[in-house]
Amino acid sequence: MAAPVYPAWVGRWVSGQWRQKKRPPLVRPTRPLVLADQVANRRETAGDATCITEMSIMMACWKQNDFNDTACAKEIQMFYDCVARAEKERRENEDEKTLSPQRNLTSSKVNKLLRRFPNITRCA
Repeated sequence: MAAPVYPAWVGRWVSGQWRQKKRPPLVRPTRPLVLADQVANRRETAGDATCITEMSIMMACWKQNDFNDTACAKEIQMFYDCVARAEKERRENEDEKTLSPQRNLTSSKVNKLLRRFPNITRCA
């Protein structure tokens, strides 16, 4: 049995020669290819809710005592202490990850960096 005879274009297609004959597409940008001076403001991701149990205990106490603050002073103080602890932890974590390479930058930090290091628009 003889091998099948294929047209010439099949041989070029299989060997990849057809790719070499094509030119790469021309890129004609509609705007100059430079970074913008600022990025769009994006809302930062909301963090996890903290002190939910303390808040629910405080509200249950209020409901039982007809919204009397003096009867629920202990629960209210527990809630305020929890909020203070959570705020302190949030500040410490924020200081640690100011420009860490592991996380993405927020839009406000990117805008701040772009203001510090603007584009060079003049030709050298």
